[in-house]
This record gives sequence, C-alpha cells and structure tokens, in this order.
Amino acid sequence: MQTRRDEPGAVPSIVGQAQDFDWASAPDAPHELFLRWLRDATNAGVPEAHAATLSTVDADGLPDARVLTVKDVSGDCGFKIATGDESPKGHQLLTNPNCALTFYWSPLARAVRVRGTAQRATAAESATDFLACHPQTRANALAAPQSSTFSTDASRDELIRQAQAAMELDPGIVSPQWTVWTVIPKSVEFWQGDPNRNHQRLGYIRTKTAWDKQRLWP
Repeated sequence: MQTRRDEPGAVPSIVGQAQDFDWASAPDAPHELFLRWLRDATNAGVPEAHAATLSTVDADGLPDARVLTVKDVSGDCGFKIATGDESPKGHQLLTNPNCALTFYWSPLARAVRVRGTAQRATAAESATDFLACHPQTRANALAAPQSSTFSTDASRDELIRQAQAAMELDPGIVSPQWTVWTVIPKSVEFWQGDPNRNHQRLGYIRTKTAWDKQRLWP
C-alpha cells in the first residue's frame, strides 16, 4: 500500500537546466553576483524571481518563515523588504533582528542563501515605499494589522471599504506601521546545482573591510 511517505521520493530533484558557474571569476562583492543571477533568472522567465523566503525567530525561539518580495538590493549588499510592525514578522524582527533570506530558481538549478541582521529604515523611506505599493496592498495595510483575525467576508470588506475611502480623501495617507527593513548580510552563499550532484557552492563571509570568498563542499 502506497503512503504519502513514498511520494516525496518519487518526485525528481534538480530538474532545471544547470548553468555554467566559474567561481574563480566571481566578483569580490556578493551583491554583484546576486544581481547577475537575478537577471539570469528574470531573462529565463523564472516567475517572480525577486521572491524569497524570509526566516525569522519569535520571542520563544521558535522559527518562522514566509515568502515575500525583495524590493531592492543596495550597492552595499543590503536586501530591502517591507512589512507592518504589527505583523508576526514585524514583531519578530523588532524582537530579534537576526534573519535569513533564501532564493530558489528551480529552472536554473540555482539558490542563494543570505544570513544577517535586519535594520529599520527611516520613516520617510518607509512612507515612500508604502505609497508605491499596489492600492489594494495599501488598503489592506490601513484596514487592519496583517495576520489579525476576522469573522466574515462582509466584516473584512467593510474595513477595506473604509480604508479605500480614507485613501480617496487623502491620497498621501500612510500606515504608521509600515516599515522597510534592510537585511545586512553577514554571509551570502551561492549554490549552482548539478543533476549529477556535483554542485558548486561559493560562500561570501563579511570581514571588517571586505568579503572573504570560500568554496564550500557540496
């Protein structure tokens, strides 16, 4: 009798088209390589290539994770994300700013791991980001804290309607809870998968003045 335990093993792994990766010619700074890989993923038609899994830890030490959009990557290798302070991830980042980001581009058999600390942006930067969001995203953020509970669709829709009305009266209204965070990496790892399991891994470790590159065993 087949069980669900049999199913994961029956699913093929590393089915993407492995890419050439010359680690010796990798740039000195990881953000340059990340942007190159991101462009490769976008050009290859990878859906939502800027999506990543953000991993955090709550006040009890329990890990948490969710997929979100990385909004930008700065020249000093800062990965920018945004959330409401009253959301679970907002609370967790405020309590413990240590976090990680994971990108996975299956069609290219590539992944990137980022480990570091999140830093809050200024209120002005957060407000600018909020106003650039999709109108429905802004309405949702203004209506109620993310992940808060509600009883019926009607009650939800009424709160959103009220938020949309407030936006019509004041197009510049900003949720005071909306915050941009910049994940400052302590390490960045690039993984190029291979169907034969001869994976290539390159790690960048931040030092006081630069980045130390290290090849990692598969």
